[in-house]
Amino acid sequence: MNVTRLPSQPPVPPGDEGAGLLRSAVRRDIVDTLANLEPAVREDGLTAKELGELVGLHTTTVRFHLDQLVGAGILTSHFVRSSGAGRPSKRYAVAPGELEPTEDAEGYKVLAGLLAEMFVRSDGAPMTPEEAGAAWAHTHAPSLVHHSPSSEPARSPGVWLSKVGLMIDVLREWGYTPNLRTDSSGRTAEVTLESCPFLSLARTNPEVVCGVHRGLMRGTLEVFGETETELSLEPFVEPHRCLAHVTTRAPFSRSGGTA
Repeated sequence: MNVTRLPSQPPVPPGDEGAGLLRSAVRRDIVDTLANLEPAVREDGLTAKELGELVGLHTTTVRFHLDQLVGAGILTSHFVRSSGAGRPSKRYAVAPGELEPTEDAEGYKVLAGLLAEMFVRSDGAPMTPEEAGAAWAHTHAPSLVHHSPSSEPARSPGVWLSKVGLMIDVLREWGYTPNLRTDSSGRTAEVTLESCPFLSLARTNPEVVCGVHRGLMRGTLEVFGETETELSLEPFVEPHRCLAHVTTRAPFSRSGGTA
């Protein structure tokens, strides 16, 4: 197949490149995948769809992270036109050079783009950030997990924690690197949230970003039938780490349960 490279935006100058975005495990996985391609395809790179198939993420989610990595100069993008009919394909490859630390300057734009349609209720009244996050989860969370659990409240610690695990899958889609431990005989899940994809915005407007993320977690659990939960979020327990506590108040049965 003959290909023709079409011009695209030039890579960010070396002085503006940075590795700050690579605090996210999702973005590291994307960059590692591109960097370890066979030499024959490494220069041309891959499309967002091809990358999604390799890293196990939806194309839209991959494109969201790719745009940030290109903006930071970590990746480059270009268009390749095949010799046949059809639109050219946009491909991504690792940019040459070394990486220096940088701030996440794209946080404002990305958060606004993801949630703009959610900040107004059907009656025209404005939503709170937490309500907006929950609304986003009710709309999108079911499509971001690999299976649909029971919509009934969990009646055993194991089933409850499996639903918390699905919530973590949704957080990972957003670019977080969540870690989990349990307390109170499995009733409470302590979720450490690292690599916030909206770090700069969270530092200047924590009531917005933290509210959205509380809603995202609460709404995801509601979608999976867990409506009797208590959720708290402690921002910046460390410079790049927040801590969430999620507790179910639904009664567990003595013999466990499958719900």
